[in-house]
Amino acid sequence: MPSSIITTDDLREFKVELLEDIKKLLTSQSKNKVKRYLKSAEVMDMLQISPGTLQNLRINGTLPYTKMGGIIYYDTQQIQKVLDQNSIHHKMKL
Repeated sequence: MPSSIITTDDLREFKVELLEDIKKLLTSQSKNKVKRYLKSAEVMDMLQISPGTLQNLRINGTLPYTKMGGIIYYDTQQIQKVLDQNSIHHKMKL
């Protein structure tokens, strides 16, 4: 059975490759995280709605929001709650 000798250079190279793989993994995980608070543009993109529709959802109280320093923020948990509450389930007639 052939044997191979591992040198310190091999170990350094392994370390560098391992660290690069860990960085890639952490980067991909952080990209998949959903932010807690979203700005209007992010909500419009997420829900695929127009600025007017988003404004109507704010005005009629459907979508709760917080305004700080002229910027409107939406809580992602509240958005999900609104979507869940307005989910429509049709019963099929047999």
